[in-house]
Amino acid sequence: MDPFNFPYFDFLVLPLFIFCLRICDVTLDTLRIIFMTKGFKRLAPIIGFFEILIWIVAITRIMQHLNSWVCYVAYAGGFAMGNYVGMLVDEKLAIGHELIRVITRIDASELASALRVAGYGLTAVKATGMQGEVGLLFIIVNRKNQKQALEIIQRYTPNAIFTIENIHFVNRPVNRNNLTDAGGSRLADLESGLLNNKTDH
Repeated sequence: MDPFNFPYFDFLVLPLFIFCLRICDVTLDTLRIIFMTKGFKRLAPIIGFFEILIWIVAITRIMQHLNSWVCYVAYAGGFAMGNYVGMLVDEKLAIGHELIRVITRIDASELASALRVAGYGLTAVKATGMQGEVGLLFIIVNRKNQKQALEIIQRYTPNAIFTIENIHFVNRPVNRNNLTDAGGSRLADLESGLLNNKTDH
């Protein structure tokens, strides 16, 4: 029996196949964009190759079954689900750094000390807001540690206003706890080399 000609193939197996293909290629598209914005020049083209390859297979199946509305629904549904899966994968990978900007009307010295003890690098300045003097903190964090940093901020300054911005590039590690992150090993090698040079001289 031909597996492609049984009664439910066009209404069950094929739409499910297209649905899964769309999830895969849209998820890869999300990852490709993330890697492009983070500067992964070698990885992004590889992902793009497999992304378009999967898309071609999916669109070919659609073109071969133009009279099947179920395939159209599966194609659109896979696109929608692929966006959701892509966002979940992005959250799990948590690649890159973010800038947290904290504005508080109370003394921010205690918060700054707590963040520094936790290993976060920050810059604290005094500024003037609409209602007087405020404390302003700039904190660069690895995305994987964002949740912990926000918990500390809300614990010490529950009424503070904070914003989070994506950072395209950081030239060196900024947190003591993140020295093994991207670029951290290179910094450690550099520091080791400098120490060795001092010892030789």
